[in-house]
Amino acid sequence: MTHELVMVEEGDDKRVDGRTPNQMRPLSCSRNVLHRAHGSARWSQGETSVLASVYGPKSGTRKGENPEKASIEVIWKPRTGQIGKTEKEYEMILKGTLQNIIILTENPNTTTSVTLQVMSDDGSLLSCGINAACAALLDAGVQLKQLAIAICCGLTNDGTVLLDPSKIEETKVRAFACFAITNSPLSALSEVTPGSDKGKSLENGIVTSITYGSMQESDFFHCLERGRAATSRISEFLRKNLKS
Repeated sequence: MTHELVMVEEGDDKRVDGRTPNQMRPLSCSRNVLHRAHGSARWSQGETSVLASVYGPKSGTRKGENPEKASIEVIWKPRTGQIGKTEKEYEMILKGTLQNIIILTENPNTTTSVTLQVMSDDGSLLSCGINAACAALLDAGVQLKQLAIAICCGLTNDGTVLLDPSKIEETKVRAFACFAITNSPLSALSEVTPGSDKGKSLENGIVTSITYGSMQESDFFHCLERGRAATSRISEFLRKNLKS
């Protein structure tokens, strides 16, 4: 089932598509869309859409991986063409993010594969992919110690922060940031027991932080503040989606 949400915040300055700086595009999430996968989800933010699938865990780990823990394999496929430098970078970022939120001691000496297929890209692709992967992991029943929610922010020349920038906006901003932030485990994972080792996390802690372009420290924390507020709402959206 798919749910959509449009988040409107205060602010009068209109963007090219009519949104205010603090307004995200409509969110949509469909789970269990691939029947041969152990878990799957299609996550969309406006016209940006990523299909994520989870396979495993399967016995054994890749060479160089710790057999006492589970191994995570990530494949990021572009909408068209071959996997290139950008996709390899996204694979590395996503793998690091997932390794921080999955309970790797739950299934030692196994490998779980997460494949992302870009369906359409109209900006903020990395955050869309991270959210798709997390939704697919939940659909597969993979045990998580915390849930990471991702958001992208663009910084204009006058210092305005644009949430969830579109493709056109990405080409015009002077800096760009993508955060994966953990909210309380209970915000979307109601089965986690407070006080248990599996539930330990830093509320609103930064799991992943990627920046591009010229950004001062004050700009970074401004983006982070807006990003935290947005991920809180995205987490609520996902929680409602999981209950449907």
